[in-house]
Amino acid sequence: MVVDGTALAAPQAGIGTYTREILAALAGRARFTIYGPGHRLIPGPRFAGRHLVWPGRIRRLAPDLFFGPMGQLPLGRVGCPSVVTIHDLAIYIRPEWFPPGQPLSTRLVVPRSIERATSLIAVSQNTARDLASLFDRRLEEITVIQEGVAPGFHPLPVEQLPAYRRRFELPERFILFVGSIEPRKNLTTLLQAWAQLPDRPDLVIAGAWGWKYEPIRDQIERLGPGVRLLGPVEPADLPGLYNVATVLAHPAHYEGFGLTPLESMACGTPVVSSNAASLPEVVGEAALLVNPADVDGWTAALERVLHDPGVASDLRRKGVVRAAEFTWEKAGARTWRVLERAAG
Repeated sequence: MVVDGTALAAPQAGIGTYTREILAALAGRARFTIYGPGHRLIPGPRFAGRHLVWPGRIRRLAPDLFFGPMGQLPLGRVGCPSVVTIHDLAIYIRPEWFPPGQPLSTRLVVPRSIERATSLIAVSQNTARDLASLFDRRLEEITVIQEGVAPGFHPLPVEQLPAYRRRFELPERFILFVGSIEPRKNLTTLLQAWAQLPDRPDLVIAGAWGWKYEPIRDQIERLGPGVRLLGPVEPADLPGLYNVATVLAHPAHYEGFGLTPLESMACGTPVVSSNAASLPEVVGEAALLVNPADVDGWTAALERVLHDPGVASDLRRKGVVRAAEFTWEKAGARTWRVLERAAG
């Protein structure tokens, strides 16, 4: 089986996490030839190499199957059945959230990949519905396989927590946001809601600057002390960071799945989440759900978690139970069935 491992170049990103974890869950089931960082190189130059030269190399390998965890096929013929995983289609729904200059991908590569793939995997029911409505594929042709939570995400012993606080220079109580700083993640609403809290703890933002972030950066500068920017955090450090947070706030306008709130719940951290797109189907009743545009609603929900120990305790308990339903082992087993069926 040939695998497109391009997304392994960005281990902090959602698709990078998916690629790494799903390949680990599939290990031993087939002989994989992976193209990507740490494995075989996809030939250059960027366009011609990926879409013209690479398919010829794949055909010479004569694999039983091509697997595209990043949601794309090369434009050239790979010469075997193919399965691609579609994570989200937000760029088709709200293109203004994204940087310009992606017409080759959005108008050609992704549509042709969806059209030509033997089988399609969607990581949520919401993504499957978007896929069926935007492209000419029926819901029956799409297999929904939700992502999982790695075993490292779990409540840590109390005696281990001070080391993480010291490492990141964190206060005893704080609100945590994890994600790239870009319009879709909706930090604007969270910052406005945080500013309205009467007795507010620090707001800690863990994530890289993405795109179209200038208005958000200006908003952060106007708010002054109390907003902490950690920058991107290594995946191995995320469980500790979630564990020491008082509450995770995830106000995204759109997610294809929603791994961040799920990982936080697995660590026993209360979650306040947007009620948009796939997030309700992921967090279930184990988080407080708020409209991503409702600033006052976000302020009220955060106040409940911060000042009502009963609410926080209930969310911690429900979150751990809910997150336990999502495992990469289960996702891997279901993915293998799709791959095996497509290969014939």
